[in-house]
Amino acid sequence: MLRSVSRSAARIAPSSGTYRTLALKSGQWVRNKDDLHTETKLVHAGVDPDPITGAILTPVYQSTTYVQESVDEYLAKGYSYSRTNNPTVTVLENKIAELEGGYGAACFSTGMAATIAVITSTMQAGDHCVITNCSYGGTNRACRTLFTDMGMEFDFIDFTELANIEAHLKPNTKLIFSESPANPTLTLTDLSAVSALAKSRGLLHACDSTFATPILQRPVDHGVDLVIQSTTKYYDGHNMTVGGAVVAASPELHERVKHMQNVHGNIMSPQNAFYTLQTAKTLALRVRQQCENAQAIAEFLERHPKVDVVRYPGLASFPQKELADRQHMNGLHGGMLWFEVKGGTAAGRALMDSIQRPWSLCENLGALESICTCPAVMTHANMLAEDRLKVGITDGFVRLSVGIEHKEDLIASLKASLDALPDELADEEAPRAAAA
Repeated sequence: MLRSVSRSAARIAPSSGTYRTLALKSGQWVRNKDDLHTETKLVHAGVDPDPITGAILTPVYQSTTYVQESVDEYLAKGYSYSRTNNPTVTVLENKIAELEGGYGAACFSTGMAATIAVITSTMQAGDHCVITNCSYGGTNRACRTLFTDMGMEFDFIDFTELANIEAHLKPNTKLIFSESPANPTLTLTDLSAVSALAKSRGLLHACDSTFATPILQRPVDHGVDLVIQSTTKYYDGHNMTVGGAVVAASPELHERVKHMQNVHGNIMSPQNAFYTLQTAKTLALRVRQQCENAQAIAEFLERHPKVDVVRYPGLASFPQKELADRQHMNGLHGGMLWFEVKGGTAAGRALMDSIQRPWSLCENLGALESICTCPAVMTHANMLAEDRLKVGITDGFVRLSVGIEHKEDLIASLKASLDALPDELADEEAPRAAAA
């Protein structure tokens, strides 16, 4: 009886001819890796079992240096010093490049380090950049202070109209810098149209696609040359790390970015790369749930009598709804939204000060936990007050990063804070903000 056969005998049974040997082999892919679905790539792209142990997870190579076989074989294995390249980081870079559809990716210690690398890779003193007037506050500050002081020129303009971008191009323009959806107003840039304009003028187009992730859009597919991701946000999704990535569409641009990564010495740490390799596996699952929750919350806010305005690309009322539906994939529009309440700044501040769990009043976005943020004080405080107000970021502007909690619990908290607001709340801070 089979029950009496020892394990060793059972193992050799196939060689005796009892079982037919199949042409298929364990460990081989069922189809070409390029043909795999996004969900499968999120788990496996760039990753192979460890060749020595078979470990299914990429090891953390917490090593400064790498022993060489000889002087003549220097870098034969690809590594010499971890400021330049690290095996754990390389695996994450390969994964992100594949997910974003680029030639290569470089991973950085922070999202701002990635942004700095894009500017320094594409511009020098005397060059001009047309950049969106609504972006992450750190991006605005770096261009307005650091790079301007180095002799570069920037025009911060509305990117919702292609003609406006074209009108601001100069003979010394080298870069068009978009952010779509924009932080925090969610205004969209027509990436295909702007990329076509850039190519017609021999310019580069860089896009910060952090709010979208490759689940909503892949800017390289729209002709974008350089894509920025703050991996701190959705790629991490667990409030555990800070990091950034730059995805290049061509080998030449990839080499320029990697060069700046090495020069600046701001490569991502191997430990953070390891964490991000794991958290990225659930990106599609998380983003879909966040989108579903955000849609429900936006619809609730739009119906509430104390809400003055709400913006979410999934709403029929969104000013750029046609572009959102055309540019965003899979019918998804992200986990970010914003709103203002009737009563202005004072009412908005009162709501944020009263928001109850599961919402958390803090910075960051894209995480499993739902986050409520006051951009004027937190993420965009380093913008000039007049620039913030010009793009609609008032002191009572409420930005929501929707997590994966149950939507009814999230809505219940928002409803409690909204219902608790007085029917008429004087807005005493707005004049001071406008005059700042």
